[in-house]
Amino acid sequence: MASFLFSAITSSHVILIILLLCSSFLTNSLAAKHGYSSTHRHHHRPHNSSPFPNPKLHQAYIALQAWKKVIYSDPNNFTTNWVGPSVCNYRGIYCAPPPYDHKIQVVSGIDLNNADIAGFLPDELGLLSDLALIHLNSNRFCGIVPQTLSNLTLLYELDLSNNRFVGPFPNVVLSLPMLNYLDIRFNEFEGPLPPELFNKKLDAIFVNNNRFTSMIPQNFGSNNSASVLVIANNKFGGCLPPSVANLANSIEELLLINTSISGCLPPEVGYLYKLRVLDVSLNKLVGPIPYSIAGLAHLELLNLAHNMMSGIVPEGVCLLPNLSNFTFSYNFFCEEEGICNNLTSKGIAYDDRWNCFPEKPFQRSNKVCEPVLEHPVECFEQHCSNGGSEGFGEGFGMFPSAIPAAAPMLSPSIAPAY
Repeated sequence: MASFLFSAITSSHVILIILLLCSSFLTNSLAAKHGYSSTHRHHHRPHNSSPFPNPKLHQAYIALQAWKKVIYSDPNNFTTNWVGPSVCNYRGIYCAPPPYDHKIQVVSGIDLNNADIAGFLPDELGLLSDLALIHLNSNRFCGIVPQTLSNLTLLYELDLSNNRFVGPFPNVVLSLPMLNYLDIRFNEFEGPLPPELFNKKLDAIFVNNNRFTSMIPQNFGSNNSASVLVIANNKFGGCLPPSVANLANSIEELLLINTSISGCLPPEVGYLYKLRVLDVSLNKLVGPIPYSIAGLAHLELLNLAHNMMSGIVPEGVCLLPNLSNFTFSYNFFCEEEGICNNLTSKGIAYDDRWNCFPEKPFQRSNKVCEPVLEHPVECFEQHCSNGGSEGFGEGFGMFPSAIPAAAPMLSPSIAPAY
């Protein structure tokens, strides 16, 4: 996913465009409670004697000093030089001249990635109204995300991943009009994902490896601009809705690993013509592989492992021109069409173990396979309700416990990071 982890440099063009849209200053409401209101400042100190070159950096000083006070562990001394009025020299703080006044500097970015800092995010961060990016990946920040971040109307990238944030989904991100990249993976967020998230025009959404528990919303694909969508390792349930087809013009990587989704894989997946990575492993999917997947000419990795899918592995899928990794182990497939019998000849890394292929090694027993063959799933007759699977056959209740917990084997060279 490295191509989607945007840096301040690669985003500079977009950030400058964003900054052109903003020329207003943040109100002094938060500054006032610290005794730094504009009235107080002008009363006690002439403007020309201020140690701060402009009011924006004054507010940045207030915010960063408040933040430093709630940092209780900084083993790499990352914030040691957060002293004095020269905030643009603080480590991890980046300034740039705003387009409305090229003679001044404002704090436009914060990058504390991999600093291993422990602490909280204070309300005063809302004073940093010119921020275009916040990168806090791989720290030990905890607590809740403050609502005052709603003041960051220019924020373009927000990366809070690999921390210890708690509470419900941080709805404050839904109010950020310029947000394009959201990464909150590997935290302790819980509860439902708001459907509004999937209406927001975001290029990348990472919410994986939290404790979210809800049904997959019916507007799951309403965001028709996302190129990467990763919701893996949460307990959502429900079916993948046909609205996923709305992502056709943008989505390149779709990862739904271990999300408790059920039902059949909808044929609308075949509309996602830009898709390079599709991973729906470790779920409760049933039924056949949609033939429409054979039209995904850019697909490189397809992982269907550890489900309850059955039927035929279509040759059209195995003939995809860019496919290099195809994993469909730990299912109940009973036939591999044509070239699917020998994917090694095409240079494709594959895993077809623990299915129901006759005369192949490492397959399920006839006793386990026969109930599936006798009760094939007809996906067009199935309907999802409250995250369950209606009418998927009498025998399917026995199968989840029969599926071993071993992880599927993926080619490390193209397996995505999530």
